[in-house]
Amino acid sequence: MLPNLLVQMVNGLADASALFLVAAGLSLIFGVTRIVNFAHGSFYMLGVYVAYTITSRFGATTVGFWLSVIASALTIGALGALVECIVLRRIYKAPELFHLLATFALVLIFRDTALAIWGPQDLFGPRAPHLAGAVELLGHQLPTYDIALIVIGPLVLLALWYALSHTRWGTLVRAATSDREMLGALGINQAWLFTGAFFVGAFLAGLGGALQGPRMSANLSLDLETIGNAFVVVVVGGMGSIPGAFVAALLIAEIKALCIGIGHVSLFGIGLSLSRFTLVAEFVVMAVVLVVRPWGLLGRPSSAVRATTAPEAPLKPAGKPLKVLAACVLAALVAAPLMANAFPYMPVLLVEILIAVLFAASLHFIMGPGGMHSFGHAAYFGLGAYGAALFLKVLELPMEAALVLGPVLAILGALLFGWFCVRLSGVYLAMLTLAFAQIVWSVVYQWDDVTGGSNGILGLWPSSWLSSPVAYYYVTLAFAVPGVWLLRRMLFSPLGYAMRASRDSALRAEAIGIDTKRVQWVAFVIASLFCGLAGSLYAFSKGTISPEVISVSRSVDGLVMVLLGGIQTLTGPVVGAALLTWLQDAVARQTDYWQALLGAAILLLVVAFPQGIVGFVRGRFERDDTRAEGGTR
Repeated sequence: MLPNLLVQMVNGLADASALFLVAAGLSLIFGVTRIVNFAHGSFYMLGVYVAYTITSRFGATTVGFWLSVIASALTIGALGALVECIVLRRIYKAPELFHLLATFALVLIFRDTALAIWGPQDLFGPRAPHLAGAVELLGHQLPTYDIALIVIGPLVLLALWYALSHTRWGTLVRAATSDREMLGALGINQAWLFTGAFFVGAFLAGLGGALQGPRMSANLSLDLETIGNAFVVVVVGGMGSIPGAFVAALLIAEIKALCIGIGHVSLFGIGLSLSRFTLVAEFVVMAVVLVVRPWGLLGRPSSAVRATTAPEAPLKPAGKPLKVLAACVLAALVAAPLMANAFPYMPVLLVEILIAVLFAASLHFIMGPGGMHSFGHAAYFGLGAYGAALFLKVLELPMEAALVLGPVLAILGALLFGWFCVRLSGVYLAMLTLAFAQIVWSVVYQWDDVTGGSNGILGLWPSSWLSSPVAYYYVTLAFAVPGVWLLRRMLFSPLGYAMRASRDSALRAEAIGIDTKRVQWVAFVIASLFCGLAGSLYAFSKGTISPEVISVSRSVDGLVMVLLGGIQTLTGPVVGAALLTWLQDAVARQTDYWQALLGAAILLLVVAFPQGIVGFVRGRFERDDTRAEGGTR
């Protein structure tokens, strides 16, 4: 067992090198620009594809192979610089979360671009010449190419250290990481510095992908898989710390290798498969590090302090025009099934929209007024869905009772996870929510006896009196509309005022006697209750559930809904959820490349409405009212 374990640990060093290259680029971009670049995984994916194309043609010789790898990385670096100049430079002044929305749109565009160029099949690149064999280590075969990767990782770290410590560009990068505003006040051209950082960051991601060509296939799922792992490494190592990214990559890769090497263990007479733990090992490590040392292994404590933002304009109760509009929309929703004969699909689509609206409204409750950014809100959506399924299948309760009790599982999860989450803020809180969501996903994915594993749970149909789409639509409407109304009403209760006080100035709120962490914990649980209700409704609308309901992509969908409508408005998540769900349905039926069209639409909306659609409309009305008052005077 020991020789096998040692070989696995050596293999882990090769994986760590690849992980470090991607994470180092992401850390560099974040440190300079403060952009959480969701498209960084796409740069890695495209690096694998471009390397496949170039090395297949020019990589037959040793020189040709390594020049092809460098050319692939340079191509991706140029793409990153182009993205910064054309897209991101236009929205630097927008709220930071809108950068996440824009880069997510780029993920969709890049994925369908790769689909159009290389097709849906997995592509295997040629092996590296003179490195295609293996060496014997303790009776096991170790690929020679892995040894090369083990050497390349530290060499890149050394090159980055020299560039950041002994060049003018590195001095400017370190200055921007410490105090970007002061750097601008000194007259430094930040635009070119940002472009340079994006070029180097994308180059590193492309290099990491190109080097993986001989080890793995190029496929369209690499983008989201990679960005999740890269985020983990950056956060564990410390945001903006290149050495921290290297240490974190080593730690995570070696823990995974250790689990594979050990295989199975027995604890209190119970057999445990550690190899399955590799699916979630990095997120468990991240959760532990964030709870114990929120700023990361080599990060700075000051970066983890709760940020104090400028207070936003006070929320106002709905005026008469908005109430009239809401009444008209509600009347239209009640009457919509009358058109079911002409449009049979309408009740089904409206159910999806209403569930999305409740999901988005619950996320906005903690993100907007609560100031708690979440990258893992789908965990509570999934817990609500699985809760309803388990009450129906395991406890054999009636469908109606299972529908109502489903959110109980989401509440229990929020009580546990929320207690840890509210002790952090900003991107650290967001990443901890992602870690917990991935842990929940791993449990659901692997607990075959209870959750059905990857197959999910089937046969979750409504009762006979709800079997028609129209009947279930009215039930969904009966839950979703009061749910959104209650969330809105709570924002004008003492809890809502305490939430906004904690968001705007935690120190002042605590000085006047508000227990900010308890307030945020309560808000976290309330949001999860309504999110779980949305998941419970979803389970019976589809008739089946799978681990996909807890995936990262569903959490990102929620973020897109909230940001698209406008995070600083109460109506924003409703409009954003309805628009995104309709766009996904309408565009998907028009072309195989619907994700690219959807991404382009989101990108256009982000550039045109950096405050969100509802935020833009509200701003126009407020400016018109101000002008009218000025004219009256």
